[in-house]
Amino acid sequence: MVSQGDLLTMLALYGHPFSSYTWKAQIALEVCGVEYDFRIIDDDHPDHGAFVSAHAGPFGTFPVLANGEDVIFESTAIVEYLNLHFPPAALPLIPDDGDAGLRVRMLDRVFDNNVMNTMQVVVNEYIRDSINPDVSRCAEAREKLHRSYAWLEDWLPWYHQAPDFITLVECAAAPSLFYADWVEHIDGERYPGLKAWRAHLLSLPPVAKCVEAARPYRAFFPLGAPDRD
Repeated sequence: MVSQGDLLTMLALYGHPFSSYTWKAQIALEVCGVEYDFRIIDDDHPDHGAFVSAHAGPFGTFPVLANGEDVIFESTAIVEYLNLHFPPAALPLIPDDGDAGLRVRMLDRVFDNNVMNTMQVVVNEYIRDSINPDVSRCAEAREKLHRSYAWLEDWLPWYHQAPDFITLVECAAAPSLFYADWVEHIDGERYPGLKAWRAHLLSLPPVAKCVEAARPYRAFFPLGAPDRD
């Protein structure tokens, strides 16, 4: 029989410190109190990239969590796996109650699909051509971000959560809002609740740890990383 201690030594997370979806997995790992080996994806570690390419679905994208023979890709699935096998000592990342769990998963998709992936459209355009990005695609994505900001501003008063409690929602929200604000600023006059919540999320220790670890890589941000944060 494999002990809990043995399982902990097997855990490895493949990703990059500047990757928003890697953050999502790392925040969950921190909340669960799980020790893990971080295996960075870069040119100096081709074996890490080869592992991801071989195990992470059709496109070989990170993050990927390896625990012995278990290999989990996609950040939400990683959070689900951690919640199932290494549940936090306090409250779960995903509520056990079916309806409450459904609502948490629903919000996770809002942040991934409507904030993170929308922001990424602009980032990808500047990676493709930093001098001549597709202006219409960028404008459409920025407009969609404002629609998401407005929706979240209206949603936040209904979101009742202990200030320091982290669920799948916060795991998804923190990195998506961190980078979205760099792409299309979250104006405190238009979205005061969302701006304040973003600041709160970045102050949470598991999130702040990700922010600091990513700081050396800010020059990689194609639009130019702001001095704030």
